Amino acid sequence: MTGALLAAALAVLLWPDAGTLRRARLRAVRSGPAGVGPRPRTVPLPVAVAVSVAAVAVAVSTPVVAGLAGVGAIAGARSWQSHRQARRAEGRLRSLTEGLGALGAELRSGRSVEAATDAAVAACADDACGAALAAALRAPGVPVPQGGDAEFVGALRRIAAAVLLSARTGCSLAAVTAAVEDDLRARRRLRQELRTATAGPRASALLLAGLPVLGLVMGSGVGADPWGVLTTTGTGQVLLVAGVALEFAGLAWSARLVRRAVR
Repeated sequence: MTGALLAAALAVLLWPDAGTLRRARLRAVRSGPAGVGPRPRTVPLPVAVAVSVAAVAVAVSTPVVAGLAGVGAIAGARSWQSHRQARRAEGRLRSLTEGLGALGAELRSGRSVEAATDAAVAACADDACGAALAAALRAPGVPVPQGGDAEFVGALRRIAAAVLLSARTGCSLAAVTAAVEDDLRARRRLRQELRTATAGPRASALLLAGLPVLGLVMGSGVGADPWGVLTTTGTGQVLLVAGVALEFAGLAWSARLVRRAVR
């Protein structure tokens, strides 16, 4: 019990500070793509979650269950972070698309590139996206940073190349902007269609993943003690480890198949 309390206290100390992370992101945005400064020393979220879950599991069950719970917590936290990053990337692309739409409309109405840039930045819901679009339009000769989503960076590079081409040859910047905007919208529609098509397989995978838990509940309901057998006997612990490993392998394989289909 004392060890569990110490582990829980350690997890609280290691938990990432949300305020520190927000301040670090604000400093990175204000300093620009080339800004280099000391990064805050924070423990990754999966580690903190794993320590917390393992501490609770040690307090209520065996060390084997605690270890499995920690591994499951790391996998769950990484999956959550991956989905969160994907949502952020989708939001940046949507914001960039809206900014390009405003930019093209302003240019077609006869306004200057500077005035159209201001309107495009104002149309971007994401401040970082607006700053990146403004940099690509006002300083097209500066290389676009490599970090971030590849599709987002590629769109910015095309916009910067269009600005340079328009300045050198006098071609219409509005036409190139409209082409990039249409391409982003088409890709977004395709991703939505693929997500809809793969919603059934994802739901089936989650349902199959929950069947072992349902089996434990049903076994307890008929008077058996499957959880006690799995956690207190040697054979049961081996079966528990093997079952959890197969469960993770199945989830990882199904997620890989869905990702390949979406791509």
